[in-house]
Amino acid sequence: MEKKIKSKAQKRREFIRTSTRLSLAVGLGGLTGLVLPETISGEWVWQIDPFECTQCGRCADECVMSPSAVKCVHAYDLCGYCDLCGGYFKPGVSDLNTAAENQLCPTSAILRRFIEEPFFEFTIDEDLCIGCGKCVKGCTSFGNGSLHLQIRHDRCLNCNQCSIARNCPSNAVKRVPADKPYQMKGDFSKS
Repeated sequence: MEKKIKSKAQKRREFIRTSTRLSLAVGLGGLTGLVLPETISGEWVWQIDPFECTQCGRCADECVMSPSAVKCVHAYDLCGYCDLCGGYFKPGVSDLNTAAENQLCPTSAILRRFIEEPFFEFTIDEDLCIGCGKCVKGCTSFGNGSLHLQIRHDRCLNCNQCSIARNCPSNAVKRVPADKPYQMKGDFSKS
């Protein structure tokens, strides 16, 4: 009789151990299911929220890539194609010509092409762009904000902890789904 009691006690302990292990396994499995999609490389990428960016200039210096993976992009549907572009010309320029001393961009990465009086088209040579944000700041201050900074994923290493994100004073650099990697101002919405 004593042997059967031990046997029942052992079965009870075994049942409790098995139940506990199963509960932990199910709990960890559920937690892994919630966390795993965010940790798998390629499903999430770093990007700059153009609505929160303050054009501090740190993107040019803090990126592990040289030159930076951050580039100026142009939301053409917002642009006024003005003769006097706040993102192209330095403030207070009196002679509106393309001379280097008149340009806001330190690397001449913004190209200005005449369309018809008084309209010009502005394009970005991303190979020359260093991501300093000077043109973006000028466009936002004196224009309509059609220029903004974005991380180019063909250049970005997608570091687990982005050095720009760590040093961004406005916390504008965030992880976004890889299927929506760019946050363009022309959408008129925060994505």
